Amino acid sequence: MKSKLLILAASLAGVVSVSLAQTSPPMPASESSTPPATSRVDDNPFLAASPLPFGAPDFSRIRHEHFLPAFEAGMKEQLAEVAAIVKHEKRPSFANTIEALERSGTTLTRVSDVFFSLTSAHTNPDIQQLQAEMAPRLAAHGDEILLNPGLFFRVNRLFRTTGTPGLSPEQTQLLKKIHERFVRAGAQLGPEQQTRVRAINERLASLATQFEDNLLAITKERAVLVASRDELAGMDEAAMAAAAEAASTRGGKGKFLIPVTNTTRQPVLASLKNRELRRRVWEASARRGLGENGGVDNRPLVLEMARLRAEKAALLGFANHAEYALDNQMAGDLAAARKMLTDLAPAVVARAKGEASDIATALQADGFGGEIQPWDWEYYAEKVRLAKYDFDESQVKPYFELDHVLKNGVFFTMNRLFGIQFVERFDLPVYHPEVRVFDVLEADGKPVGLFYADYFARDSKRGGAWMSSFVDQCHLLGRRPVIINVMNIPKPAAGEPALISFDHVQTMFHEMGHAVHGLFSDVTFPTLAGTNVPRDFVEFPSTFQEDWAIHPEVLANYARHHKTGEPLPADLLAKVLAAKKFNQGFDTLEYLSAALLDLEWHGLAAADVPPPGELAAVESFEARMLEKNGVALAAVPPRYRSSYFAHVWPGGYSASYYAYLWSEVLAADAFVHVRDGSGLNRTSGDSFRRQILARGGTAEPMELYVAFAGREPAVDALLERRGLK
Repeated sequence: MKSKLLILAASLAGVVSVSLAQTSPPMPASESSTPPATSRVDDNPFLAASPLPFGAPDFSRIRHEHFLPAFEAGMKEQLAEVAAIVKHEKRPSFANTIEALERSGTTLTRVSDVFFSLTSAHTNPDIQQLQAEMAPRLAAHGDEILLNPGLFFRVNRLFRTTGTPGLSPEQTQLLKKIHERFVRAGAQLGPEQQTRVRAINERLASLATQFEDNLLAITKERAVLVASRDELAGMDEAAMAAAAEAASTRGGKGKFLIPVTNTTRQPVLASLKNRELRRRVWEASARRGLGENGGVDNRPLVLEMARLRAEKAALLGFANHAEYALDNQMAGDLAAARKMLTDLAPAVVARAKGEASDIATALQADGFGGEIQPWDWEYYAEKVRLAKYDFDESQVKPYFELDHVLKNGVFFTMNRLFGIQFVERFDLPVYHPEVRVFDVLEADGKPVGLFYADYFARDSKRGGAWMSSFVDQCHLLGRRPVIINVMNIPKPAAGEPALISFDHVQTMFHEMGHAVHGLFSDVTFPTLAGTNVPRDFVEFPSTFQEDWAIHPEVLANYARHHKTGEPLPADLLAKVLAAKKFNQGFDTLEYLSAALLDLEWHGLAAADVPPPGELAAVESFEARMLEKNGVALAAVPPRYRSSYFAHVWPGGYSASYYAYLWSEVLAADAFVHVRDGSGLNRTSGDSFRRQILARGGTAEPMELYVAFAGREPAVDALLERRGLK
């Protein structure tokens, strides 16, 4: 997942120089969020450029009390810069308006890059309190710029000048994007409408912050405490040890704690023999955020956010939020995004029902009658997998030790494709002891940038996996990229190796795909740098990298037993590859259901959204929408339900969760193009780097794809990839 599209991105719209990075330095929870009366440059590390390589944050100096003064100084500084642009005596030019705007907000960017990492990767109550305060203020700051009539006059005059002379293709694209952002923010609306848009933006920013904070609280609230080791039958020893350690850290010594991960399905369900415990774990996941037993209730936030988004879209001339959100994406409109999903639904549902028949047979063999329950699917799917392919995850995990996968799998592939090297360094301060830092070097030793890796789960980190940046590349400001990947791999017990699932292996490749998109950016302007592309294109480079995880040459290099060094046996490898397409009906259906649910919520007009007090309407809406779209299968619930759908409520994927599948069409097609062409080598990699990764948002996505592949993509490769053909 590309995390710069998260909280506040919509209101800040990219014109405001705020990079929404998702990493964080450790801050003692006891520190006060009240700033000192003054903050000198030599005291506050955000008020001057970092002296560290590539401008990396100096986490050894950053303290909580630095954030608020830096935010306030950064906003004041940028508004002064904008005022100077507006008052410029010369007629608008690209240099004195667009380029000047791109140069603005340096301090605000610097502090935001670090602060917004705290909200996801390593937060605490003080950070959450300050985030709640800053979210509406930053939204208002963004509106001060995007709704500034004098500034829009200059931007609009430039944009309306037919064939503005002397502009390069990149400058022309930037002018188009900047103008579009002003218009989409409401720059052409009347004063009364703009006032309402500002109020909506501030309220949405506060609600998104509250939703994000709630998700962290829910993760702790819904963790399942298990009294005895016997109940964990089927769980491997390493996982049991980790569960015991997790319970001990929360005062449950002698017991076991099973955390709830971000998706509805829970990986632990594949191994637990105890059906009642499986039910407890599944319900802890699927019923979170519903306010049960006095717990956190996200339903009022869902209803209010859906209504406000729809109201704002109407003010801007759109039928609903989905039409607004998709207007500048590859899909173009709600009908196109919905059609892609609904066209797939019949075949996917049929496949899932076929898989359900196998699950039911295995369930009956264990003496259980009645309907398949959702907490049964993963466990019995593993049994079916074992019967069909004669292996389970516990057999292959010993061959996937995290560090070996990283260095001899992910880094090896990046070297074969692009010639780059990753050299670990230990001299730069980090925000948590588990974070690692690597120099990224070209084949000739020239520096590319820095790569940070933060892979283990912890209570202070939100669920999921993502990439973000501390510094975005751009030639205008002389910046080289500083990129980070964050995941939630369960941390092994002390002294034990980190043996990971094949899903986590592929996620490491996926997030590195985002990372090189940022690392290889070669553009002039920050607005167009790296992953600043449409949401239904941003997941293409990352998904493209996933398939290298199963490439024979790559697998042979990293899939080795952590104790003996022996390679993954050929027969076991064959089973892994064959089984990769197993359960694809379930996997695809749970995704389709969530993507359709997202489109349905955001396809509502404001008047059609149930009022915030009708909380039960959230569940009933879900049920109706799944039935309407033909994807209602009780044993296969959506990957995310509304009350914990982080991508679309606090995240930047509202009406855009479909983008993963849209991007997968591109990725599957591109991988076949490379596989059947030059293969895993510099010829393929350099072409992908030059035509896709280096270009950022400097051209329209389909133009970039056609330049790379020589044609538009077809869906055949996607069907083959998912085993649905």
